[in-house]
Amino acid sequence: MERRKTIALVAHDNMKPDLVEWVDGHRESLLCHSLVCTGTTGKMISKVLIGEKGDGKCRLDVRLLKSGPLGGDQQLGAMIAEGGIDALIFFWDPMEAQPHDVDVKALLRLATLYNVPTAVNRSTADFMLSSPLFDGDYEPMVKDYRSYVERSLDR
Repeated sequence: MERRKTIALVAHDNMKPDLVEWVDGHRESLLCHSLVCTGTTGKMISKVLIGEKGDGKCRLDVRLLKSGPLGGDQQLGAMIAEGGIDALIFFWDPMEAQPHDVDVKALLRLATLYNVPTAVNRSTADFMLSSPLFDGDYEPMVKDYRSYVERSLDR
């Protein structure tokens, strides 16, 4: 990973205020990275960070995708599969079923498959952002699945 990371930010409805508050508390660190957000979450985060110009080296960079249930989770999954996401911060709601649970599961599966660092709550997001690995050059190892694919085709 390069020093400037592309960080995906996602939150279920009940968790959006928590993620927005977390982003607000880490604005200085996050301004030095590119943010990719699903629809409503991204609009809320952009509103909190509006007016931030950075310090010359860092600038506000937020890309909005579709809302999660309308395909935003799948857009994000595609970006992960293409190597376009360096870290995923996904405040998901463990207390409420989501109408797009299969998309959420697919997104988390891809993040795991491609070894993308993933935070699912405030504590893991704090640990991730404060890690000495986060601000340096770090290249996560991605397992080579060619033998699995070839084996599957031979069946």
